[in-house]
Amino acid sequence: MEQHTQVSSQRTDAPVASYGKALGLCCHVLAAAVLEWLPSPQLMAWEPEQEEEVTMVTARPNFQDSIHVGFVSGLKKFTEYFTSVLCFTTPGDGPRSTPQLARTHEDVPGPVGHLSFSEILDTSLKVSWQEPGEKNGILTGYRISWEEYNRTNTRVTHYLPNVTLEYRVTGLTALTTYTIEVAAMTAKGQGQVSASTISSGVPPELPGAPTNLGISNIGPRSVTLQFRPGYDGKTSISRWLVEAQVGVVGEGEEWLLIHQLPNEPDARSMEVPDLNPFTYYSFRMRQVNIVGTSPPSQPSRKIQTLQAPPDMAPANVTLRTASETSLWLRWMPLPEMEYNGNPESVGYRIKYSRADGHGKTLSHVVQDRVEREYTIEDLEEWTEYRVQVQAFNAIGSGPWSQMVMGRTRESVPSSGPTNVSVLATTSSSMLVRWSEVPEADRNGLVLGYKVLYKEKDSDSQPRFWLVEGNSSRSAQLTGLGKYVLYEVQVLAFTRIGDGSPSHPAILERTLDDVPGPPMGILFPEVRTTSVRLIWQPPAAPNGIILAYQITHRLNATTANAATVEVLAPSARQFTATGLKPESVYLFRITAQTRKGWGEAAEALVVTTEKRDRPQPPSKPVVQQEDVKARSVLLSWEPGSDGLSPVRYYTIQTRELPSGRWALHSASVSHNASAFVVDRLKPFTSYKFRVKATNDIGDSEFSKESEPLTTLQAAPDEAPTIISVTPHTTTSVLIRWQPPSEDKINGILLGFRIRYRELLYEGLRGFTLRGINNPGAKWAELTSLYSVRDLSRPSLTQYELDNLNKHRRYEIRMSVYNTVGEGPSSPPQEVFVGEAVPTAVPRNVAVHGATATQLDVTWDPPPLESQNGDIQGYKIYFWEAQRRNLTERVKTLFLAENSVKLKNLTGYTAYMVSVAAFNAAGDGPRSTPARGQTQQAAPSAPSSVKFSELTTTSVNVSWEAPQFPNGILEGYRLVYEPCTPVDGVSKIVTVDVKGSSPLWLKVKDLAEGMTYRFRIRAKTFTYGPEIEANVTTGPGEGAPGPPGVPIIVRYSSAIAIHWSSGDPGKGPITRYVIEARPSDEGLWDILIKDIPKEVTSYTFSMDILKPGVSYDFRVIAVNDYGFGTPSSPSQSVPAQKANPFYEEWWFLVVIALVGLIFILLLVFVLVIRGQSKKYAKKTDSGNSTKSGALGHGEMMSLDESSFPALELNNRRLSVKNSFCRKNGLYTRSPPRPSPGSLQYSDEDVTKYNDVIPAESSSLTEKPSEISDSQGSDSEYEVDPSPQKAHSFVNHYISDPTYYNSWRRQQKGISRAQAYSYTESDPGEPDHTALSNGSSAQQGSLFRPKASRTPTPQNPPNPPSQQSTLYRPPSSLAPGSRAPIAGFSSFV
Repeated sequence: MEQHTQVSSQRTDAPVASYGKALGLCCHVLAAAVLEWLPSPQLMAWEPEQEEEVTMVTARPNFQDSIHVGFVSGLKKFTEYFTSVLCFTTPGDGPRSTPQLARTHEDVPGPVGHLSFSEILDTSLKVSWQEPGEKNGILTGYRISWEEYNRTNTRVTHYLPNVTLEYRVTGLTALTTYTIEVAAMTAKGQGQVSASTISSGVPPELPGAPTNLGISNIGPRSVTLQFRPGYDGKTSISRWLVEAQVGVVGEGEEWLLIHQLPNEPDARSMEVPDLNPFTYYSFRMRQVNIVGTSPPSQPSRKIQTLQAPPDMAPANVTLRTASETSLWLRWMPLPEMEYNGNPESVGYRIKYSRADGHGKTLSHVVQDRVEREYTIEDLEEWTEYRVQVQAFNAIGSGPWSQMVMGRTRESVPSSGPTNVSVLATTSSSMLVRWSEVPEADRNGLVLGYKVLYKEKDSDSQPRFWLVEGNSSRSAQLTGLGKYVLYEVQVLAFTRIGDGSPSHPAILERTLDDVPGPPMGILFPEVRTTSVRLIWQPPAAPNGIILAYQITHRLNATTANAATVEVLAPSARQFTATGLKPESVYLFRITAQTRKGWGEAAEALVVTTEKRDRPQPPSKPVVQQEDVKARSVLLSWEPGSDGLSPVRYYTIQTRELPSGRWALHSASVSHNASAFVVDRLKPFTSYKFRVKATNDIGDSEFSKESEPLTTLQAAPDEAPTIISVTPHTTTSVLIRWQPPSEDKINGILLGFRIRYRELLYEGLRGFTLRGINNPGAKWAELTSLYSVRDLSRPSLTQYELDNLNKHRRYEIRMSVYNTVGEGPSSPPQEVFVGEAVPTAVPRNVAVHGATATQLDVTWDPPPLESQNGDIQGYKIYFWEAQRRNLTERVKTLFLAENSVKLKNLTGYTAYMVSVAAFNAAGDGPRSTPARGQTQQAAPSAPSSVKFSELTTTSVNVSWEAPQFPNGILEGYRLVYEPCTPVDGVSKIVTVDVKGSSPLWLKVKDLAEGMTYRFRIRAKTFTYGPEIEANVTTGPGEGAPGPPGVPIIVRYSSAIAIHWSSGDPGKGPITRYVIEARPSDEGLWDILIKDIPKEVTSYTFSMDILKPGVSYDFRVIAVNDYGFGTPSSPSQSVPAQKANPFYEEWWFLVVIALVGLIFILLLVFVLVIRGQSKKYAKKTDSGNSTKSGALGHGEMMSLDESSFPALELNNRRLSVKNSFCRKNGLYTRSPPRPSPGSLQYSDEDVTKYNDVIPAESSSLTEKPSEISDSQGSDSEYEVDPSPQKAHSFVNHYISDPTYYNSWRRQQKGISRAQAYSYTESDPGEPDHTALSNGSSAQQGSLFRPKASRTPTPQNPPNPPSQQSTLYRPPSSLAPGSRAPIAGFSSFV
């Protein structure tokens, strides 16, 4: 129920009447004030002792009645308030009325608090509650009622006193649900009811969480939630709570209560209001019963509310004068949470128009959402404007800001006065009249006028006639030339300077007068009895020349004896005859106009033929007292005239030290001996010289005068003010450039600053008509200048301090020397009171909050350096290693001391710098502080590549993520078929440690199937996946299957033979052998890169796991990929056949034979020792040794091997002995010489030899993929093969024989396979291995678990391993063929 209170006021007393939640106030306003000031009353109300929280309402003026009525709403019920009224006008607020105490009306109370049940029995229970939070009056009691659920006829009601806060309900039926209601009461009636249900004898429990949250009807500010209620706890649900996470992931992790729905126990959906437009939300719900609040539901999906126009206008809008035609507008941009839409679409619209209503309303759009200023250009000078700003986004525009007013700066008039007229009053004066400058073109306050005039077609600068005061409209120009045609213009000037002159110029001629003397009289021909003279018209004809009159006489006679001749106006020469020889004559020439005869020009001439050029004058002299700043008085003595009188003198000047002689005057009178040389520069050194000219010609120049320096003069120019900027709130910094040195006219002593306040800033809309004196000048409207003298001539800037805040100042500058002060510079205007902060924020600290967020804190700049209210901060931040590429700025338009920098890169070091700004601009940046974001999920791996793709296997490799965002702990690879294989879709997951190589061999694929591989990296958590598909072979155009492999097994090697198949669409480039254990193992590449021209290959069993049977198959490869594999071969066990000499029985037999041999030998020696024919027996023994040597030679034993055999005899095993025995005593066929061996293609086929092009490997995936170990030993290539070829020498000289064969345990494979070089057959080829991997080729078995990277071709491949025979066509340079049939020993 809305109620009102009325307040009436007689002058300053304001009686108050209360209306519940509102107060009505009335006040009488003085009629005079209404008529003159148009005031608006403002109503205020505040609680006692809380004056800082004042509720203010502006009432609309009521001019018909003497009473203003207004209401203050939004107050608390039944609460005391002080009320007051004031009136305000444009200049400001008036005084408040005396506060009056009033109380709002009583109302019904709010709901009771914390309704609960306890001591619940079958027939009774206790009900408890607390006083209402909003009493809204004096509580008179409580009403409690109960009834069986949905049976109103069983209702029982009791009324309780206001001090009772619990009640025992009795007489209940067991196991029956009841509804119990409690409400408070005041004198106004019963308040809001609090109700709950409960089953008698069944204590209520905490409710369960709601489920199945759904979201619909998504709008800009609300959504609808659907839900399924959870367990009610055996009582009714009294309230539903809605919580939300606001913002995108990583921004709003905490859940906030945003909505409650009370007293709706059966609700299944609700509208959630008061949301922010274009904001991400995730919702969850709780339900509340009499016991408490349930756990939260599962969060809903994340939604984004729709966009809406901005709700608020830009704040703190200010308008300042920028120039004569522009205004500087500033505002506070919208905070991000007020965009209500896509930030990219947010901008500002500016509306401006003339305050007097003339002209159109114009607008401008600023697209940058963080822009906070704009200069409005192309305005009228000295004109007041009103401006507003609004924000907009893609949906629409927000409200307009408060209107602000501003006036452009005063300027010079843009046109001259109108109706200019000129009237010649005399031969040397004119009267000029004009009208005012049009108001629109004045551009300021006109201080006066200037009349510009000059002779028509003259190149000289116009002269000014000053008319001070804007009330004068005419001027009398005097001192003009007679009968001269003048161009006349008039201009107006303001304090800024001169305006444009009137146009077009008015032409007017002064009246005529008697002419001046004719010019340039010369006598070019002089005889003894006649002369001829010539002349030029007068320099000042002063009218139309009508005639010339020439008189001449002897210079000694009187004027009465002169001869007179009158000539036509066109005459320019005259010849006088009948003269006396060697006499001096005086000639006079005058001109005549309508006004009469003018001034005569006189000249002397001597009638002689002995004339000559004159002699130069004497050295010019200047007296010190005749030296001025811009002129000197030069005097000289004439020289001899050469019997031809001097007609004129010429004076030249030279500026020291390096100037040239320059003509100053060429028409100095012939009878002058002194002349004022003007147009000189002050404080400048000069020299002078003079020459004379007569009828014959020029004399030489006189001697140069002594150098002299003109006096100093006041400077001619003002300094150029470069800038005037606010420095603090009471000072400005002025920067200037002094005038050029030649304009200072002396020694510069200092600068003078004149400044004063400009009052018109506060006089809105005043006009000249408001001034009492219509002839007032600007000085009468403004204060006088204050002056500061700066006595340091080297200064170029100065801080002008002690100014008044929030005032506009005019500043002028001048320079001065010892003579005086120069002119003032044009005025510069500046607004004082706003200056940028001069210190940086302090204690900047950066803390890594999350993987994408840094928390930055700081303290404000010192108060004395803030220069006004801090409006916000700019936070500059960039990645420490990439400033130029990553620098960004976040603007905080609040005077807060912390900010959260979001959407950063994880696990990255950032540099952060903070700058404060106020209304005047940005302050300096702080020293960058360093901070690092925490680890985050990495980005997806950069790429996935597939290689060695066969029908059942592929090698998968990938690149590390571009943004690790932390320390990479490993990768997870998941692969699965895109379609089920045999009805089964198997998903395989493999974890790879971060230190392992970035590849994996996958061998359990099905032929011709497409597999999807997904890989993601992990720091402390997994990042996004990268996905790629691959289809197992064979691909289109790949080769067909080779023939079924045929296996030939030797004692320690296996040879595989096959036949070529279909090459496919391209030639076969190589072959690959795959192997698998026969017990259903997986196929893996055993040997790769077998040359295309061979169809057999032999390799050592060392690369296989002993005791395991293997199947083999062959795959052809061309440019289209791996082809179809051949059919598997028969199973072959990888078990070496022990040589017979290693069998125990053979050793026993050898021992027995040896024993018998020894016994026989002893027996023979005993018998023969008893014989007398001992010498004969000795000869027989020598024959035996000789036969042994012959046998050795037949066996081609290298004699050089015997010392080695003897020296190493102790180190040889039984195998060595047996080999030596075989070599020395067995009747084997002789070994052919290597040079005599010949091989044919049949030999190659016979021995089934295959030569691999490079090493290859097959790696069985270990149980722990991340383990990586090198092989137990490393081998180096022996660069110098042996030259001996005996079998014995081979084993004696091979060091690995002692280390491996003699001492190697059974079941442990040797690390090297066999190859042939120039050394003996069967000699191991030692290959250096990279990456610490095993030397085995394509090993399926390895003594220790290790991961072998995909083998790479070595830069210089050694002799191929696992080769028993090598055809001549593939032998390396310098090698020789092996001996046929010898491999059986191996």
